[in-house]
Amino acid sequence: MLLSTKARYGLKAAFELAQAGNAYVQLGDIAASQGISVAYLEKLLGKLRREGLVEGQRGTHGGYRLTRPPQDITVGEVLRALEGSMTAAACLDGHACEMAQACVTRRVWEKLQKGIDGVLDGMTLEDMIRDAEEG
Repeated sequence: MLLSTKARYGLKAAFELAQAGNAYVQLGDIAASQGISVAYLEKLLGKLRREGLVEGQRGTHGGYRLTRPPQDITVGEVLRALEGSMTAAACLDGHACEMAQACVTRRVWEKLQKGIDGVLDGMTLEDMIRDAEEG
């Protein structure tokens, strides 16, 4: 599974917001810190806002911040908000497959999906902050 720049950059932006705690962070500050264009970042944060993970405030002291504490937002939530489904195989995402009953690989994809979900949903933005501090 190859994550898009949308997922990678969006997670970096969410990390920046998590580090700021409850303070609003301006787009330009995140863009400069993470090497992401302001225009692209605006699109990513717009997606996260629509999914209820971040909120924005206009004005001089405005910017973006998380809607919940970093320990309550998983990496999986952020990535799914940006990418949509994070399914390892289409047959696991409700797509019909004529071989579903006799598929020899389905169990492999199910186990892979369980592992992916376990990592993504088992790690929070707070965990990312802690990992970054530990080096």
